[in-house]
Amino acid sequence: MLTINVAVLLAVIVVWRLRRRTEARSRFDEKLTVVIVLALGILIAPTPAGQGILNFLGELTSGVTQASR
Repeated sequence: MLTINVAVLLAVIVVWRLRRRTEARSRFDEKLTVVIVLALGILIAPTPAGQGILNFLGELTSGVTQASR
């Protein structure tokens, strides 16, 4: 039996939707893409990969803040 991870499926949909030309997108398409990306973020956030991304972004922002002082 084949199982599909919902987060992976949403990631594929996001990449597929973002590859389209900007001129071909309507406001509804843009709003739908935002909703899909938010759902993907909610699914990824509690996973170890999501925590790693959060830690990386925290280190990056603290490094930028330190560099600007």
